Amino acid sequence: MPLLHIAPLPRRVSKLDVLDFLDRVGGLDRKRVGRIEFRGPAAVIEVPDGWEARLPKALDGQMFGDRRVRVHIAADRCTTSGPEDHFARLSRLLELESNAEAQRVAQQAKKLSPVEAEKTGNSLIDLVVLDENAGLGGRLIVQLTRRTRGPLRWTRLDVGSPVVLSPHKDRTELSYRGVVCERSETSIFVAIDGLPDELGEHDTWRIDLAFDEVATQRQRTALELARVLRGDRAAILRDVLVGQRQPEFGVDQAVGALDRSLNETQVDAVQFAMSARDVGLIHGPPGTGKTTAVVEVIRQAIRRGRKVLACAPSNLAVDNIFERLLGFRERVVRVGHPARVLPELREHTLDLLVEGHRDVRLAHKLVKQAMRLFREASRHRRTAPMPGERKQLRDDARSLLADARKMELQAAESILDSASVICATTTGIDSQLLGPRRFDLVVIDEACQSTEPGCWIPLLRGDRLVLAGDHCQLPPTVVSQDAAAEGFGTSLFERLVNHYGTCITRRLTVQYRMNQAIMDFSSRELYDGQLEAHASVREHLLCDLPNVTASQITEWPFEFIDTAGAGYDEELEPDGESRMNRQEAELVARKVGELLDAGIAASDIAVISPYGAQVRLLREQLNVSGLEIDSVDGFQGREKEAVVISLVRSNPKGEIGFLADHRRMNVAMTRARRKLLIVGDSATLGGHPFYTRLLEYCESLGAYRTVWEEGSLFVERNVAD
Repeated sequence: MPLLHIAPLPRRVSKLDVLDFLDRVGGLDRKRVGRIEFRGPAAVIEVPDGWEARLPKALDGQMFGDRRVRVHIAADRCTTSGPEDHFARLSRLLELESNAEAQRVAQQAKKLSPVEAEKTGNSLIDLVVLDENAGLGGRLIVQLTRRTRGPLRWTRLDVGSPVVLSPHKDRTELSYRGVVCERSETSIFVAIDGLPDELGEHDTWRIDLAFDEVATQRQRTALELARVLRGDRAAILRDVLVGQRQPEFGVDQAVGALDRSLNETQVDAVQFAMSARDVGLIHGPPGTGKTTAVVEVIRQAIRRGRKVLACAPSNLAVDNIFERLLGFRERVVRVGHPARVLPELREHTLDLLVEGHRDVRLAHKLVKQAMRLFREASRHRRTAPMPGERKQLRDDARSLLADARKMELQAAESILDSASVICATTTGIDSQLLGPRRFDLVVIDEACQSTEPGCWIPLLRGDRLVLAGDHCQLPPTVVSQDAAAEGFGTSLFERLVNHYGTCITRRLTVQYRMNQAIMDFSSRELYDGQLEAHASVREHLLCDLPNVTASQITEWPFEFIDTAGAGYDEELEPDGESRMNRQEAELVARKVGELLDAGIAASDIAVISPYGAQVRLLREQLNVSGLEIDSVDGFQGREKEAVVISLVRSNPKGEIGFLADHRRMNVAMTRARRKLLIVGDSATLGGHPFYTRLLEYCESLGAYRTVWEEGSLFVERNVAD
């Protein structure tokens, strides 16, 4: 018998409920249904032969209790061994990654003291509740600050991060899941669902970065569905993406560029993407206006009457697309937790648009009535209630809540139906909201920053796919070493480039960020020497900025300061595995001081190091408001006028660790607009061909310096030591 897969199930669902759903909505006599097996939030059901096509068509997207379910024939009936092998492998690697991430979070909470946990940047401790307000689609916004009212410590808890809020001192089971929705120098704001009464019962609280199990579950479901597709447009696209069928291209009727600022390579890439019948790739090296081209693709699709799903792995990347589309007055809706959206864009999110819908005001009244009924059912009385009275009150309350939920969903559907474009993160697509909706085009920006399972969530909803990214920059972050060793860090974009080559790809070549001297090395090493600096940036320097003093540090776009022979030895961080270099950090701090003295604003400077220990050390030494100091990963996709890079590694064995990944260095070097300054040890780095060529390039520019040329007491002191 074919196996039918239904998910996500309502809470406390029974087999009788499933039989009733199949009978009432699907038209299948319950007597003909075979075995029913519950697998977490899903059910797998044996159904009669001949019902494989009818049941998914009748049930997919329908309401089952308070849930909108997705329905398909389960994986046991997969049709082709190729896709099955591919998706079985991805599912296995996803489980390795999920387990590793969950273990990492659990071990940190178990092994580290609160103070140690805070030092990692994944926690904030000793917080007090400063204020509570309603907002963000009916959620509770909790403002927390340090008990001492001082500035918050450095943290990785950025806006949009999933977190757990729990008492700091009391080791209880009490905790609330939430999302960071705002940060200031002294406060952090967390949006949590519900209205808890216990916040006032504890003096101090802590916030910890949480593992996002919902995103993992959505990826599992997408991989299972992709594996069993057959006989429709999604199955054809699936076969192209796994290499079972060749991609096809047509001749799309040319339409003039809607954005007149596009250059020739951008126009060509847009036209190519529009001609793709299956999938097209836009390769955007740093600063080449990749997202500008992506937005043009979306707008061109809208002009052809097509519905578009626009995605990216990160909320910031989605907001970048979303903001530009709003600026062009397109009918666009942002789906996802409002706390993860930039504050100036939140009024256009689905949650807040739904809140303003007239039908939802009535839904709020129903919720209040339901809460009163629940309280009435739980209230202690002097006289015993009538038999069944409490149960009836609770049943009535649940019925009111179900009606309120339906009203909210209907309001959401009305808003979504009116939009030409829906924006969401790849893992933020909720089938409860979108139901069985399909799109003429799915666009995924920054596709190289997502592992492949994340991309399958949106692309299964589309007839055609456009991916944009740069596989020559950092790959997706993978926690599990075993999964990474088996290629889990290879993005869908990179895999397709490796499989099909340039026949499905167009590269953008005009860059608008870097001085040519900064750009040229990466261009030669990674982009076949094809990049061209636009005239507006080709020769721009720090000394061209207002109120900046002309000096060597502001008049030279590129410098490499070599510390070889100066005794700047690396060391392991105490009680850690990351590396740092104290003398090099002092030199970096001194060069940052020179930039500041020359008139460069702190907010225009970035200090980057590949090593977390060096980042932490530099933050201690450079406590300058507005100055950003972070890892390479933290700066991907961003830019600054001046960038100082501390490479750290300095040892007699010439060991450089993960600096050998040239993509990491490519990201670090291409963040700078007008000034790039690298500090490193040539004796350690020079054994690697990439860094040999980098040193030769610097010498050819006259950009090579030695620490001895600094001619300062700073150097003499370290030599004496």
